[in-house]
Amino acid sequence: MILVKAKRDELLEPLSAVSGIIERRHTLPILSNVLIERSATALSFLATDIEIQITARSAVETSGEARAVTVGARKLVDILRALPGDAEVTLQQQDKRMTLKSGKSRFALQTLAAEDFPRLAKPAGEVARFALPQKALRRLIGLVQYAMAQQDIRYYLNGLLMVVDGGELKLVATDGHRLAFASMALPAKLPRQELIVPRKTVLELAKLLGDVEDEVRIELSATQAAFSFGSVDLVSKLIDGKFPDYTRVIPTGNKNNLDIDRETLRQALLRAAILSNEKFRGVRWVLTDGTLKIVSSNTEQEEAEETLEVDYKGDALDIGFNVNYLLDALNNVAGDKVACSFGDSASSALLQFPTEPDFRYVVMPMRI
Repeated sequence: MILVKAKRDELLEPLSAVSGIIERRHTLPILSNVLIERSATALSFLATDIEIQITARSAVETSGEARAVTVGARKLVDILRALPGDAEVTLQQQDKRMTLKSGKSRFALQTLAAEDFPRLAKPAGEVARFALPQKALRRLIGLVQYAMAQQDIRYYLNGLLMVVDGGELKLVATDGHRLAFASMALPAKLPRQELIVPRKTVLELAKLLGDVEDEVRIELSATQAAFSFGSVDLVSKLIDGKFPDYTRVIPTGNKNNLDIDRETLRQALLRAAILSNEKFRGVRWVLTDGTLKIVSSNTEQEEAEETLEVDYKGDALDIGFNVNYLLDALNNVAGDKVACSFGDSASSALLQFPTEPDFRYVVMPMRI
């Protein structure tokens, strides 16, 4: 039974869009598979890891009765990638096998029953709906996603706080050592809603969203977040937990201010980082009138010192930071200038960028 005939890329593009969430090893073998569904008018690919579900539709035209099959996603991707770009591909389903034919190549793949493939249930209760340009959401995620925790025991930090507050969307990420905040206006006023989107979902979304004005339709409920754009539908469960109060973390009274060229600072930090302690990655900022010294050292008694002439008239300060945290912001936020503000040597620093007025980045100091 022929499932579909198509050009290689008509199958590879939607398959690649969904296969990123599939783990290589699963306790449930079917979760290593992709569900291929053919209706009278469309061909779709669906993958899930129980927490996230992604569906992508192919551009290929179909006909005939509805059919569905599940097959190993990684193997199918690898086979399609290994075929020539202009290859014609036929997928055939018979008994417990799916055969892929292209020219003189033939591959027989094992299948599992489509009816056993798990799907995320539809959310119950109220759902908030709004739409944004893909470009805008992608930019907003890019401003903050690097500050999310990774495998932290405080599970609620392993994700991104999404706050809908009237006519504003706020995204917040923190790992307990630094915090990134970004916001943008929404096209309509909506009831306040706070939810934590898992890290894996955020990274996948950032990868799939295009740098285009086309809309992404967003649906938020108490248990799920759904994003639909182009030919892709992404649905994710949420992290159930209480996110820290970010408003108390962002300093408002720092009186020592430094405006500096972003690239000059970034390059100086990159050089100083070479001789920083490999485990703690600490650099000291020594601020005096008109001068910023960036100093690093390591356990082998090696030292680096960068001296920059700056427009600084505040208190003399000697404050330590994890250099990677500083570079994360400087690498991910565009602009010529960065405005740094400090309290004292024991207080968090605030980084702001004139090109991104609705962005805040807070870095905790470290003892060096």
